Amino acid sequence: MATLAPWTEQFQHFRTELREQFWGDLTQQTRQTWADFLGRLSLEARDQYLGVREYERSPHRADTRNGFYERDFVTRLGTLRVRVARTRQRAFLPAGLGRLQRRAGEVLLLIREALLRGLSTRAVGRVVALVTEETVSAQTVSRLTRDLDQAVAQFHAAPLGEAWAYLFLDGVSLRVRRPSGRHRVQLLVAYGVRPDGTRQLLAFTRSQGESQAAWEGLLHDLYRRGLDGRQLALIVTDGCPGLAAALQTVYPRVAHQRCWVHKLRNLLGAVRRRDHAAVKADAHAIYRAHSRREAEASARQFAQRWRALYPTMVARLLRDLPELLAFFQCPRHLWRKVRTTNLIERCFVEVRRRTRPMVCFVNVQSVERIIFSIFNRFNLEWCQHTRRAFTQAA
Repeated sequence: MATLAPWTEQFQHFRTELREQFWGDLTQQTRQTWADFLGRLSLEARDQYLGVREYERSPHRADTRNGFYERDFVTRLGTLRVRVARTRQRAFLPAGLGRLQRRAGEVLLLIREALLRGLSTRAVGRVVALVTEETVSAQTVSRLTRDLDQAVAQFHAAPLGEAWAYLFLDGVSLRVRRPSGRHRVQLLVAYGVRPDGTRQLLAFTRSQGESQAAWEGLLHDLYRRGLDGRQLALIVTDGCPGLAAALQTVYPRVAHQRCWVHKLRNLLGAVRRRDHAAVKADAHAIYRAHSRREAEASARQFAQRWRALYPTMVARLLRDLPELLAFFQCPRHLWRKVRTTNLIERCFVEVRRRTRPMVCFVNVQSVERIIFSIFNRFNLEWCQHTRRAFTQAA
């Protein structure tokens, strides 16, 4: 049986050209059909308003036809040129097309989602042009995302009356462009976990740093929205002094756990490089202990070994030890989850990834829109997934 010869290059070229021509013609025909349909809707609206069809007469008519004007309407099929019927007194836009609306809702959604996925405003314009054949400027992209301001306000005012068992607090730094130049803005963030394992990014606020006053502002906001702390089992932080002082003001009765990752980084930064491995191993023995008593014994051994070489480092470790060992009061299977701020740090990785292409924010409002959108997406995804370790502790 003879085998079929492989396709020639000419045939493959003909096949590709035929496919492109077919889909190109189909797209153009679909676009024209939609433009004709919208024009017909406009015409029907004008006839209904006048009460008579074209070339009909009526003694009760208070207005007269005044031809048409053309208007471009951007859709996912491309730009449609729609004929809008009008009279001497008014125009009749097709149903579903707003007075100042130049783009379909799905195009606006595409613009917003592309920006929130981490593309720069200029890159968003190029992506939208591939779909709609209309170039969108960076200024237009920024203007179209301002409708998020109301959603941001609702997020900041949403009540937090449900019980929260664990609260993680940390900050991330972002760049903002101001008239005087580029500046760093600190973003303070609160992440909560309920006893049933569901989690949510609860709040964020802008500040110039991580001072006690800045953190008190965020904590008082959480308290005002219903998070009074009566159900909180533990608050986990990175060890910021301003945050620790603010917790004593707003949530003085809640146990405070300092992040071991941050503490270990501080320990290694205070010792010679040749001692890094040994210091790290001895620190691991403290927080990987099987009980608090064993951890305290490991801390005493750590102090005996390193006090002569690094007295200041050892003194700080012993001073902070109660807050470093607070996680032992939680169920054993939660120890790895609550002895660091890794849960909230993973969110910051995504924040940095999505905001890096933007280079810097033009104003603080744009910071709020982008951060809200990123956090809101996290919260929506987490509605379907719980932290199993926390669920077992319930």
